[in-house]
Amino acid sequence: MKKTIAIFTVLILSLSSCNDFLELEPEYVVSETGFYKTAKDFDTALTGAYSGLQDLHNLSLLYITELTTDNAEIQWSSPTTAESECDEMNMTLANSFVGDVWSDSFTAISRANTILSKLDGVDISEELKSQYRGEALFLRAYNYFNLVRLFGDLPLITVSFKSPKEIADFDMGRKPASEIYNLIVSDLTASAGFLKDVSGLSKSRASEGAASTLLGKVYLTIGEHQLAASVLEDVMGMGYTLEDDYAALFSPGNDELGESIFEVKYMSGNVGEGNRFSSVFFPALFNLGMFPGNMQGNGRINPTSDVVSAYETGDARRPVSIADSVRLLDGTYGDYLAGLKFVDFTTGILGDGGVNYTSLRYADVLLMYAEALNELSRTDDAHEYLNMVRARADLDALAGLSKADFSLALERERRVEFFNEGHRWFDLLRTGRLQTVMNAHFAAKGQSFTVENYEMLMPIPQRELDIDVNLAQNDGY
Repeated sequence: MKKTIAIFTVLILSLSSCNDFLELEPEYVVSETGFYKTAKDFDTALTGAYSGLQDLHNLSLLYITELTTDNAEIQWSSPTTAESECDEMNMTLANSFVGDVWSDSFTAISRANTILSKLDGVDISEELKSQYRGEALFLRAYNYFNLVRLFGDLPLITVSFKSPKEIADFDMGRKPASEIYNLIVSDLTASAGFLKDVSGLSKSRASEGAASTLLGKVYLTIGEHQLAASVLEDVMGMGYTLEDDYAALFSPGNDELGESIFEVKYMSGNVGEGNRFSSVFFPALFNLGMFPGNMQGNGRINPTSDVVSAYETGDARRPVSIADSVRLLDGTYGDYLAGLKFVDFTTGILGDGGVNYTSLRYADVLLMYAEALNELSRTDDAHEYLNMVRARADLDALAGLSKADFSLALERERRVEFFNEGHRWFDLLRTGRLQTVMNAHFAAKGQSFTVENYEMLMPIPQRELDIDVNLAQNDGY
């Protein structure tokens, strides 16, 4: 009965969106009586599904993928317990960021499942059905991919429930990560096919390019390097380009750029639609003079000196990504490090940032392709694609690296190219370098923290275990 109540709550939440119509009655009543009848209904439901990505990336997922790494640290003196756990890599079952990523992701998966279950039999064109099916499959795969990398084995849910009894009867036990990856690959392959001939959509909606790019990253993650190279090569023929101005990727007006493949929209001036990057990435100073109205930073995710030293001399990305000093109210400057990406200097209202978060972009395609080629022992060929990204940063080309040295060079390149974009934890995990890098980082700082074997997966949130006693915990927690 407890499982019924919990999952039913997610079911209800899964259909909430920016509109109020779903607040009137439970989802399984609404969907059967008056909704999911027209193209407008499905557009509205998809808007609700995409909106969950705003919450996911603002900022729980960044806490887990940046603050847990050598890229970032807490700057202020009174962090929350959950923030300290991320900074020290000492996660507990009650960590709020871990819990939010779990619930936000499964809510989005439920929304996608509902959309998929309602498409057959409705009176809309087959072209629109294919588009909506492709978008929903992408969203389900996107969220499952984040979850499986963080938690490993997971409940595998691909159906939409019509009653509490159906929920209670469903097997919510955790399935092997291999089964989750099989679903993700299947969903993304199908999504790319359904979206192949769809054009004119915003880059905040799924596309063939987005599905294929994510599929390439999935293949890299599971060690299918030839498949990764093949699908990423296809993406390179889809017309995406590197943006000449690196700063444009992270500044107001970064909508629909040629490098963007999939982005999460944020809007200033709309309550609940803005991002919180500006305050979180800036140090906690009462006399900060960087924003209108003298908005303070709060020092939650600040650059480490270690990541600063990762940039080569003359790297054009460095001044775009990290500030060495900040302006104070008296007009002087204080020597504090601050992250600059996605920061909106036009607003002084907490949580009102209007800069989009770019989840997938073409530089990632090039560097993933280089990684796949190197893993296939085509290291000489891989240099070309790494150097394309370095050229944009005004850095000299690399040549003649061995396979092992190329891997380390690529690790460094990804670190500085994607600083504060939520890649670092996943990159180190994928390449098997997480413990080596992080334990050396803690030791260099004179800290006793370590990343143990079991900590390469996050704990299943305690609230989920309380709800379903049959939901097994990850070993070590």
